Amino acid sequence: MLTTASARLRRFLAARLSPEGEMGLHLTAGVALILLAAWLFGAIAEDVVTGDTITLVDVRLAHWFHARATPGFTRAMLFVTHWNGIAGSSVMSALLALWFLRRRAHYWLIVCLTAVPGGMLLNVALKHVFRRARPSFDDPLMNLLTYSFPSGHTAAATVFYGLLACYLVRRVRAWRARVTIVLGTVAMVMLVALSRMYLGVHYLSDVLAAAAEGAAWLAICITAVSTLHRRRLARGETSWSERARRADAAEDLR
Repeated sequence: MLTTASARLRRFLAARLSPEGEMGLHLTAGVALILLAAWLFGAIAEDVVTGDTITLVDVRLAHWFHARATPGFTRAMLFVTHWNGIAGSSVMSALLALWFLRRRAHYWLIVCLTAVPGGMLLNVALKHVFRRARPSFDDPLMNLLTYSFPSGHTAAATVFYGLLACYLVRRVRAWRARVTIVLGTVAMVMLVALSRMYLGVHYLSDVLAAAAEGAAWLAICITAVSTLHRRRLARGETSWSERARRADAAEDLR
Protein backbone atom coordinates (compact mmCIF):
# COMPACT_ATOMS: atom_id res chain seq x y z
CA MET A 1 0.00 0.00 0.00
CA LEU A 2 2.86 2.33 0.89
CA THR A 3 4.58 1.45 -2.38
CA THR A 4 1.41 2.25 -4.33
CA ALA A 5 1.03 5.61 -2.59
CA SER A 6 4.69 6.43 -3.25
CA ALA A 7 4.33 5.54 -6.93
CA ARG A 8 1.23 7.73 -7.22
CA LEU A 9 3.06 10.61 -5.57
CA ARG A 10 5.98 10.26 -7.97
CA ARG A 11 3.63 10.21 -10.96
CA PHE A 12 1.79 13.27 -9.61
CA LEU A 13 5.03 15.23 -9.10
CA ALA A 14 6.36 14.14 -12.50
CA ALA A 15 3.15 15.35 -14.16
CA ARG A 16 3.28 18.71 -12.33
CA LEU A 17 6.92 19.25 -13.35
CA SER A 18 6.55 18.06 -16.94
CA PRO A 19 6.77 20.79 -19.62
CA GLU A 20 4.10 18.88 -21.53
CA GLY A 21 0.45 18.32 -20.68
CA GLU A 22 -2.43 20.58 -19.71
CA MET A 23 -1.59 20.48 -15.98
CA GLY A 24 2.19 20.44 -16.24
CA LEU A 25 5.05 22.76 -15.34
CA HIS A 26 3.34 25.88 -16.68
CA LEU A 27 0.51 25.43 -14.18
CA THR A 28 2.87 24.63 -11.31
CA ALA A 29 5.02 27.69 -12.01
CA GLY A 30 1.97 29.88 -12.52
CA VAL A 31 0.33 28.85 -9.25
CA ALA A 32 3.64 29.28 -7.39
CA LEU A 33 4.05 32.83 -8.77
CA ILE A 34 0.43 33.69 -7.96
CA LEU A 35 0.80 32.50 -4.37
CA LEU A 36 4.14 34.28 -3.89
CA ALA A 37 2.89 37.58 -5.33
CA ALA A 38 -0.36 37.35 -3.35
CA TRP A 39 1.60 36.68 -0.17
CA LEU A 40 3.83 39.69 -0.80
CA PHE A 41 0.83 41.91 -1.45
CA GLY A 42 -0.91 40.67 1.68
CA ALA A 43 2.18 41.24 3.83
CA ILE A 44 2.61 44.81 2.58
CA ALA A 45 -1.11 45.54 2.91
CA GLU A 46 -1.12 44.26 6.49
CA ASP A 47 1.85 46.47 7.39
CA VAL A 48 0.12 49.50 5.87
CA VAL A 49 -3.18 48.85 7.64
CA THR A 50 -1.51 48.28 11.01
CA GLY A 51 0.88 51.24 10.63
CA ASP A 52 4.02 49.11 10.76
CA THR A 53 7.58 50.32 10.19
CA ILE A 54 7.15 50.54 6.42
CA THR A 55 4.71 53.44 6.85
CA LEU A 56 7.43 55.44 8.60
CA VAL A 57 9.81 54.67 5.75
CA ASP A 58 7.06 55.75 3.35
CA VAL A 59 6.77 59.22 4.87
CA ARG A 60 10.52 59.79 5.19
CA LEU A 61 11.19 58.70 1.62
CA ALA A 62 8.33 60.82 0.27
CA HIS A 63 9.72 63.93 1.95
CA TRP A 64 13.26 63.03 0.84
CA PHE A 65 12.17 62.98 -2.80
CA HIS A 66 10.11 66.16 -2.45
CA ALA A 67 12.98 68.09 -0.87
CA ARG A 68 15.30 67.20 -3.77
CA ALA A 69 12.95 67.91 -6.67
CA THR A 70 14.41 69.82 -9.63
CA PRO A 71 12.56 71.32 -12.62
CA GLY A 72 14.39 69.20 -15.20
CA PHE A 73 13.92 65.89 -13.43
CA THR A 74 10.30 66.79 -12.65
CA ARG A 75 9.60 67.24 -16.36
CA ALA A 76 11.19 63.87 -17.10
CA MET A 77 9.16 62.13 -14.40
CA LEU A 78 5.96 63.81 -15.61
CA PHE A 79 6.62 62.45 -19.10
CA VAL A 80 7.15 58.93 -17.74
CA THR A 81 4.08 59.03 -15.54
CA HIS A 82 1.77 60.44 -18.25
CA TRP A 83 3.09 58.00 -20.86
CA ASN A 84 2.18 55.14 -18.54
CA GLY A 85 -1.14 56.56 -17.38
CA ILE A 86 -4.58 55.31 -18.33
CA ALA A 87 -4.48 56.89 -21.79
CA GLY A 88 -0.91 55.85 -22.55
CA SER A 89 -1.37 52.30 -21.25
CA SER A 90 -4.60 51.96 -23.23
CA VAL A 91 -2.93 53.07 -26.46
CA MET A 92 0.07 50.77 -25.95
CA SER A 93 -2.20 47.85 -25.07
CA ALA A 94 -4.38 48.47 -28.13
CA LEU A 95 -1.30 48.48 -30.37
CA LEU A 96 -0.05 45.27 -28.78
CA ALA A 97 -3.47 43.67 -29.23
CA LEU A 98 -3.47 44.66 -32.90
CA TRP A 99 -0.02 43.12 -33.27
CA PHE A 100 -1.23 39.85 -31.72
CA LEU A 101 -4.26 39.92 -34.02
CA ARG A 102 -2.10 40.49 -37.08
CA ARG A 103 0.26 37.70 -36.02
CA ARG A 104 -2.78 35.49 -35.36
CA ALA A 105 -1.50 34.95 -31.82
CA HIS A 106 -5.03 34.52 -30.53
CA TYR A 107 -4.17 33.20 -27.09
CA TRP A 108 -1.82 36.11 -26.45
CA LEU A 109 -4.58 38.40 -27.71
CA ILE A 110 -6.95 36.93 -25.13
CA VAL A 111 -4.38 37.51 -22.39
CA CYS A 112 -3.89 41.12 -23.51
CA LEU A 113 -7.62 41.88 -23.64
CA THR A 114 -8.14 40.25 -20.26
CA ALA A 115 -5.06 41.24 -18.29
CA VAL A 116 -4.77 44.96 -19.04
CA PRO A 117 -8.35 46.21 -18.56
CA GLY A 118 -8.99 43.58 -15.89
CA GLY A 119 -5.91 44.72 -14.00
CA MET A 120 -7.11 48.33 -14.10
CA LEU A 121 -10.50 47.35 -12.68
CA LEU A 122 -8.85 45.23 -9.98
CA ASN A 123 -6.67 48.15 -8.96
CA VAL A 124 -9.64 50.51 -8.65
CA ALA A 125 -11.43 47.94 -6.48
CA LEU A 126 -8.39 47.56 -4.20
CA LYS A 127 -8.05 51.34 -3.84
CA HIS A 128 -11.62 51.53 -2.55
CA VAL A 129 -10.99 48.62 -0.20
CA PHE A 130 -7.99 50.24 1.52
CA ARG A 131 -8.91 53.93 1.03
CA ARG A 132 -5.42 55.18 1.82
CA ALA A 133 -4.80 58.91 1.48
CA ARG A 134 -2.03 60.09 -0.81
CA PRO A 135 1.11 61.86 0.45
CA SER A 136 0.48 65.48 1.45
CA PHE A 137 2.77 68.47 0.89
CA ASP A 138 2.40 72.25 1.21
CA ASP A 139 3.65 72.72 -2.35
CA PRO A 140 2.85 69.43 -4.20
CA LEU A 141 4.19 68.64 -7.66
CA MET A 142 0.88 66.94 -8.51
CA ASN A 143 -2.60 66.98 -6.99
CA LEU A 144 -4.77 63.86 -7.16
CA LEU A 145 -8.02 63.21 -5.32
CA THR A 146 -8.12 59.43 -5.70
CA TYR A 147 -6.80 56.88 -3.21
CA SER A 148 -3.15 55.90 -2.99
CA PHE A 149 -2.86 52.15 -2.24
CA PRO A 150 -1.92 50.36 -4.45
CA SER A 151 -0.42 52.42 -7.29
CA GLY A 152 -2.46 52.09 -10.49
CA HIS A 153 0.37 53.26 -12.75
CA THR A 154 2.81 50.71 -11.30
CA ALA A 155 0.28 47.87 -11.48
CA ALA A 156 -0.57 48.71 -15.10
CA ALA A 157 3.13 48.90 -16.02
CA THR A 158 3.76 45.53 -14.37
CA VAL A 159 0.93 43.93 -16.33
CA PHE A 160 1.70 45.51 -19.71
CA TYR A 161 5.49 45.28 -19.72
CA GLY A 162 5.31 41.87 -18.05
CA LEU A 163 2.97 40.61 -20.77
CA LEU A 164 5.23 42.01 -23.49
CA ALA A 165 8.26 40.41 -21.84
CA CYS A 166 6.57 36.99 -21.59
CA TYR A 167 5.71 37.12 -25.29
CA LEU A 168 9.20 38.18 -26.35
CA VAL A 169 10.91 35.62 -24.12
CA ARG A 170 8.87 32.89 -25.80
CA ARG A 171 9.92 34.20 -29.22
CA VAL A 172 13.69 34.30 -28.66
CA ARG A 173 16.00 31.40 -27.88
CA ALA A 174 19.23 33.05 -26.77
CA TRP A 175 19.52 33.32 -22.98
CA ARG A 176 21.36 36.62 -23.26
CA ALA A 177 18.42 38.12 -25.14
CA ARG A 178 15.97 36.71 -22.60
CA VAL A 179 17.90 38.17 -19.68
CA THR A 180 18.05 41.53 -21.46
CA ILE A 181 14.27 41.47 -21.96
CA VAL A 182 13.61 40.65 -18.31
CA LEU A 183 16.02 43.30 -17.04
CA GLY A 184 14.51 45.88 -19.39
CA THR A 185 11.03 45.03 -18.12
CA VAL A 186 12.10 45.37 -14.49
CA ALA A 187 13.76 48.69 -15.31
CA MET A 188 10.60 50.06 -16.95
CA VAL A 189 8.41 49.09 -14.00
CA MET A 190 10.92 50.59 -11.57
CA LEU A 191 11.04 53.79 -13.63
CA VAL A 192 7.26 54.15 -13.50
CA ALA A 193 7.28 53.44 -9.77
CA LEU A 194 10.03 56.02 -9.27
CA SER A 195 8.05 58.65 -11.16
CA ARG A 196 5.04 58.13 -8.89
CA MET A 197 7.09 58.39 -5.72
CA TYR A 198 9.14 61.35 -6.95
CA LEU A 199 6.02 63.30 -7.94
CA GLY A 200 4.64 62.77 -4.45
CA VAL A 201 1.49 60.87 -5.38
CA HIS A 202 2.48 57.46 -3.97
CA TYR A 203 4.42 55.96 -1.11
CA LEU A 204 7.02 53.22 -1.45
CA SER A 205 4.60 50.61 -0.10
CA ASP A 206 2.03 51.68 -2.71
CA VAL A 207 4.30 50.83 -5.62
CA LEU A 208 5.69 47.64 -4.06
CA ALA A 209 2.18 46.31 -3.44
CA ALA A 210 1.12 47.35 -6.94
CA ALA A 211 3.98 45.39 -8.52
CA ALA A 212 2.95 42.31 -6.53
CA GLU A 213 -0.69 42.86 -7.51
CA GLY A 214 0.18 43.22 -11.18
CA ALA A 215 2.42 40.15 -11.16
CA ALA A 216 -0.26 38.02 -9.50
CA TRP A 217 -2.98 39.15 -11.89
CA LEU A 218 -0.81 38.65 -14.98
CA ALA A 219 0.18 35.18 -13.75
CA ILE A 220 -3.50 34.30 -13.31
CA CYS A 221 -4.34 35.42 -16.85
CA ILE A 222 -1.39 33.75 -18.57
CA THR A 223 -1.75 30.52 -16.59
CA ALA A 224 -5.49 30.31 -17.28
CA VAL A 225 -5.16 30.94 -21.02
CA SER A 226 -2.17 28.61 -21.34
CA THR A 227 -4.09 25.85 -19.57
CA LEU A 228 -7.06 26.43 -21.88
CA HIS A 229 -4.77 26.20 -24.92
CA ARG A 230 -3.11 22.99 -23.70
CA ARG A 231 -6.47 21.45 -22.84
CA ARG A 232 -7.73 22.07 -26.37
CA LEU A 233 -4.63 20.42 -27.80
CA ALA A 234 -4.92 17.48 -25.38
CA ARG A 235 -8.46 16.88 -26.62
CA GLY A 236 -7.23 16.78 -30.19
CA GLU A 237 -8.74 20.13 -31.10
CA THR A 238 -6.93 22.47 -33.47
CA SER A 239 -5.61 25.66 -31.90
CA TRP A 240 -7.16 28.92 -33.06
CA SER A 241 -3.87 30.08 -34.56
CA GLU A 242 -3.48 26.87 -36.58
CA ARG A 243 -7.12 27.08 -37.65
CA ALA A 244 -6.55 30.63 -38.91
CA ARG A 245 -3.40 29.60 -40.82
CA ARG A 246 -5.27 26.78 -42.52
CA ALA A 247 -8.05 29.17 -43.48
CA ASP A 248 -5.51 31.54 -45.02
CA ALA A 249 -3.86 28.70 -46.93
CA ALA A 250 -7.23 27.54 -48.26
CA GLU A 251 -8.03 31.10 -49.32
CA ASP A 252 -4.71 31.37 -51.19
CA LEU A 253 -5.49 28.20 -53.15
CA ARG A 254 -8.74 29.60 -54.54
